[in-house]
Amino acid sequence: MAEIIYKIVPEALWRAAEKSGRFDGAPVDLQDGFIHFSTATQVGETAARHFAGKAGLLLVAVDAGRLGTALKFETSRGGALFPHLYAPLDPAAILWAAPLPLRADGGHDFPDLGN
Repeated sequence: MAEIIYKIVPEALWRAAEKSGRFDGAPVDLQDGFIHFSTATQVGETAARHFAGKAGLLLVAVDAGRLGTALKFETSRGGALFPHLYAPLDPAAILWAAPLPLRADGGHDFPDLGN
């Protein structure tokens, strides 16, 4: 079974990337020099910390095995290993993209990630 990692991204930015056939990252990714991802167990906290109250987001599921050696798991928040991609995201690695609806409390409703 493929290891799946997740990217939270504004829908408009993602749709533009789909049209161009390439995703180089969100502004924070471009600033940091890599595309930030989360595992299934990390993505809820990522949403709460960095996307609380933000509407119009998508959750993009990516097959980590298709990203090659440009994908590194590096120590970040609280000593946890987070996936970072040091290359543009190859559209062939995308498994699905789904809306991440905003709740009244500012949190998001996630699809079942099996975690």
